[in-house]
Amino acid sequence: MKHRFNELLQQSFKSEDTEEWLDVHFTRPIGLAFALMWIRLGVHPNAITVLSIFLGIGSAVMFYFTDWVHNLMGVLLLMLANFCDSTDGQMARLTGKKTLVGRILDGFAGDVWFFCIYWAIILRLWPQPIPGTTVAWGIWIVLIACVAGLLCHSPQSSLADYYRQIHLLFLKGRDGAELDNSAAQQAIYESLPRHGHLLERLFRSNYARYCRSQERRTPEFQRLLATVRERHGSVDQLPQAMREQFLNGSRPLMPLTNILTFNTRAIVLYITCLADCPWVYFLFEMTVMSLLYVYMHQRHERLCRRTRAAADQDTVTHDD
Repeated sequence: MKHRFNELLQQSFKSEDTEEWLDVHFTRPIGLAFALMWIRLGVHPNAITVLSIFLGIGSAVMFYFTDWVHNLMGVLLLMLANFCDSTDGQMARLTGKKTLVGRILDGFAGDVWFFCIYWAIILRLWPQPIPGTTVAWGIWIVLIACVAGLLCHSPQSSLADYYRQIHLLFLKGRDGAELDNSAAQQAIYESLPRHGHLLERLFRSNYARYCRSQERRTPEFQRLLATVRERHGSVDQLPQAMREQFLNGSRPLMPLTNILTFNTRAIVLYITCLADCPWVYFLFEMTVMSLLYVYMHQRHERLCRRTRAAADQDTVTHDD
């Protein structure tokens, strides 16, 4: 029974390169136990994602309060939301029910969690004095939260996810990655009739915009991808040596992508809320996480530049 569980656990991973230690040894096993239960009951993965949204909102309500009891409940609710987030992905991979809607809904769920949590912290801190002064946080905490959320958290997590999908593309090929492009999504959006498809048009429009923001921040990768398609048709047809060259450079960046997604920021959130200093969480987002984001971005762009140069050299060698 244990051997079978371990086999299913391995099947539910995206890849060993992209899985975080805490997820492998804690979140994923618990998520798989829930996944097997929901699969037996015939529940669709997207229903679990919706459940995670309500759990995340519940955690935000708990983080509004300053006492440790409510905050501990907030920690537990957000952990349950994260287990559900792991569960829906594992269910989709085990049952083959992976859909673009499910993937986007999964990302939307995380956005809802933190949007609500940020506002809960704003309302919590609003009347409190800024440390070392008698002046209330007031509008200042709104501005700080907007910088931390919109200018730091959101681009950090979206680019980290993009880099993981790029790694999976080179590791497993097109079928093993969930890498979409804005042009294709925009084309689908424009092909939809204007009447009777309001929600789908809104969905496609927002997703095209999301993809476009990822592509705009990765110019060297976009050039590399264009070169690969021009010379080889697709990454799947790329010589194995070149794929390994890219993967060897990308693999050390995967821990950074994990730090910039959920676990690290959640742990800092838990600690700062329980210690009744959640403003430290915002500062952590704006400093430590931003520095890691810049470092990861620069390293990845250099990697893509080197790989593209190697592809050009390989073409010259073969032409000779």
